[in-house]
Amino acid sequence: MSKATRATQALQQAGIAFTLHSYDYDPNAERIGLQAAEAIGEPPHRVLKTLMAEVDGKPVCVVIPSDREVSMKRLAAAFGGKSAQMMRPADAERLTGYHVGGISPFGQKRKVPSAIEEAALGEPYVFVNGGQRGLQIRLAPEAARAALGGRAAPLVA
Repeated sequence: MSKATRATQALQQAGIAFTLHSYDYDPNAERIGLQAAEAIGEPPHRVLKTLMAEVDGKPVCVVIPSDREVSMKRLAAAFGGKSAQMMRPADAERLTGYHVGGISPFGQKRKVPSAIEEAALGEPYVFVNGGQRGLQIRLAPEAARAALGGRAAPLVA
């Protein structure tokens, strides 16, 4: 597995400190984020999942703890919209340039507005997908928010 991805390159170019952690990705896992947390031995609230959604028909990227579900009402409000829905997997892959299960919020083909769950900013560190299945990036949560150029908001139900 290559450790250099568009996500790691984007963080390096931004001067953000991070470490990489590989694990055995299970394509049959019911919840990929929870499987990643278990595989790397971290609590699920510290392993964040990247979701691609649409607010009022426009694409957005949201990063939330792997053991939580996004609230569509809160998601829409975070971006000043009226309605939100999850993006179809094929559309998410086309927009980001990553495969589902390996979508990173960093280094996506097309930059879209982003938000991170505000509760994650209280953690000493978080893990975010590194741009390929079985690769996690460990970094400070505020560094993740800064790299996204996004906002922190209450996003989970």
